[in-house]
Amino acid sequence: VQLQASGGGLVQTGGSLRLACAFSGTISGINYMGWFRQAPGRQRELVASITSGGRTNYAEAVKGRFTISRDNAKNTVDLQMNSLKPEDTAVYYCHAQTVRLLRYWGQGTLVTVSS
Repeated sequence: VQLQASGGGLVQTGGSLRLACAFSGTISGINYMGWFRQAPGRQRELVASITSGGRTNYAEAVKGRFTISRDNAKNTVDLQMNSLKPEDTAVYYCHAQTVRLLRYWGQGTLVTVSS
């Protein structure tokens, strides 16, 4: 079972992109799902997360611009990114953690925001 991310690309400043992530097979017990990002020369950082109960958490840098959502039945998680800035340029990774603390990472999808 793998996480598969899609939706990255090149966009101009102020534009929007929607990232999507889904498991390749059946899995149960997913608690947290979220998105991290890693820019060149920087550490991977949390962008947004959401629990199975719908509680969300956002990095300060993206609050008010990004929205995370999930479908518990399908174990998918999306990230709607609006008002994109050049500093949002990074490889974005989806992430999931089960109630048994097993962690899954997607392969990464590149988001490039041109100025």
